[in-house]
Amino acid sequence: MTSSGRVTLKPGDTIGILGGGQLGRMLALAAARLGLKAQVFAPDPDSPAFDVVQNATCAEYADVEALELFASDVAVITYEFENIPSSTAMILSARRPVLPDPKVLETVQDRFAEKNFVSKLGIATARYADVSSAQELKTAIGQIGLPAVLKTRRFGYDGKGQVVVREGDDPETVWADLETRSAILEAFVPFEREISVVAARSASGEVVCYDVTENEHRDHILKYSHAPARISDELAAQARVIAEKIATALNYVGVLAVELFVVPGKDGPSLLVNEIAPRVHNSGHWTLDGASVSQFEQHIRAIAGWPLAHPVRHGDVTMTNLIGDDILDYGKWLGFPGATVHLYGKGAPRPGRKMGHVTEVKAPQNQK
Repeated sequence: MTSSGRVTLKPGDTIGILGGGQLGRMLALAAARLGLKAQVFAPDPDSPAFDVVQNATCAEYADVEALELFASDVAVITYEFENIPSSTAMILSARRPVLPDPKVLETVQDRFAEKNFVSKLGIATARYADVSSAQELKTAIGQIGLPAVLKTRRFGYDGKGQVVVREGDDPETVWADLETRSAILEAFVPFEREISVVAARSASGEVVCYDVTENEHRDHILKYSHAPARISDELAAQARVIAEKIATALNYVGVLAVELFVVPGKDGPSLLVNEIAPRVHNSGHWTLDGASVSQFEQHIRAIAGWPLAHPVRHGDVTMTNLIGDDILDYGKWLGFPGATVHLYGKGAPRPGRKMGHVTEVKAPQNQK
């Protein structure tokens, strides 16, 4: 660390990564490319990130002794997903710098707290209400109207922990089926398209955004990402300003993604923030092959205290997720012109499981 308290690593130093999925795997590979080592901590012995590092710790996140030993082996710690237990982050942050700061998790692990945070910044979101009982759900429906989306306040991703509430649905049944004690009801947004901004922020406060990405989901799981998004330059600039404002307000260090809805209106389309992801993001995977520097390298640079890159996009890029049995057809992509295949080394495919992705880079339309 420097005299100012900021982290500055040198080649050969070790980064600790909490979480052993594909994001941790790609972070470790990015670190290696920069001459940095990585050690992964994850409870699953079949974690795909274990395959690409020399040292790994397979233990539960509540194992204090394992956490302490892990911290002693690394110079800085980061995480590949936001649902790390707060107690784990506290134990580690007392021993090594943890970036992004664990305080960020207090905001983004709770959907209601996150919506409040964004709203206080003057950034638009869908209308929402806190719900902790069937009666409160009835009240919230009266305030927000239907259709609406009921989500658990914590631990939801890829469509998990949420349900659309429609006219005729029984609030008592809907509440019981969600099986939670705390939830948030959000107004249903009739969006034109879904977009995201992947941004990096350094400890010095510099923010660098990638081109805005347009996303398509299947069964609530990201299937395709397109860069650049098919929106006006003005709207894209607004999206980047929103991401920069959020990253700065969080005092964030590393890469994050801001998911937004493009909503049609009489005066033209506008933006609503959907969610904040405090990590490298699936919609940023196109940067591995479609940009001069990937989101994974950008994150490593930020937490290492190194200068951020100013990435250049190589063309019009499409990222396709290989989900479940899609992986069985990986061979067809290997000979596909302009395609780069990434397989995550996971076990048997199952519905909804992200097994890999493919990136296609084409010359921009205006250059054809």
